[in-house]
Amino acid sequence: MLIVIGTVRLPPTSLEDARAIMSKMVIASRAEEGCLDYNFAEDLLDPGLIRVSEQWSGQSALDRHLRSDHLKSWRSNWAALGIIDRQLTVYSATGGTPT
Repeated sequence: MLIVIGTVRLPPTSLEDARAIMSKMVIASRAEEGCLDYNFAEDLLDPGLIRVSEQWSGQSALDRHLRSDHLKSWRSNWAALGIIDRQLTVYSATGGTPT
């Protein structure tokens, strides 16, 4: 399993427009084969900071996602939304224990 964790930053004034675009991205990503979880969440204390978390069954599923049309569409909106920073890290996970 692969876990992607990170952030995307945009001007707080763009949040209204971003919500609709991000919702489409989340819905399409969650429907992908190999997507175990996919989330964008607004940070409650830092307006304009979006926290990203994804879980993929493996590298081939993540690779398909990175080539998907909905990811290309999401990226094509970055300039209009004023996205000024993006930090994502991919981690490999072999299992977990609920706490």
